[in-house]
Amino acid sequence: MNDASDDELVARVALGDEAACGLLVDRHLTRMLALARRMLGNQADAEEVAQEVFLRVWTHASRWEPGRAQFGTWLHRVATNLCLDRLRRHGTEDIDSIPEPVSDDPTPHEELEQSDLARRVEMALQTLPARQRAAVTLTHYQGLTNIEAAETLGVSVEAVESLLGRARRQLRLALATERDEWLRKTRV
Repeated sequence: MNDASDDELVARVALGDEAACGLLVDRHLTRMLALARRMLGNQADAEEVAQEVFLRVWTHASRWEPGRAQFGTWLHRVATNLCLDRLRRHGTEDIDSIPEPVSDDPTPHEELEQSDLARRVEMALQTLPARQRAAVTLTHYQGLTNIEAAETLGVSVEAVESLLGRARRQLRLALATERDEWLRKTRV
């Protein structure tokens, strides 16, 4: 059932299938919460709106017409309308009077710092011996477990852990040395 399309799941919900409804919630809850939180400015109201959205999925599933619109689009429309209704009820009809929500996104300065750090780490990574670089790349960047990295490299798990330990020490040293040189240059 995990491979079923949203339209297929809505059809099952119309027949009273709670598991299908649960899958739709799993697929779309995070996005509905994020939309409502950004529009309403607080988590509690966002959770109430998201709950109402999925209550409407349950109660109106029999009216769903596949192909007329995408299910995700309809969910967004329902959530947006519920948020706007809630804002109107609280006497905040002037959208300009609603404070801008605080973003979890990094500021441009933070993005620049992260980009600079990523560049420095990449340069330091290139100085590592090939097997250490492979171990770091497989585990950190590719998300493999130590066991999977060991299989990929054709070595034992202990060997991967040793390669990672040596690589981390070298990376820390290289990055610390680079930072120290940068600090010396900026003090002059």
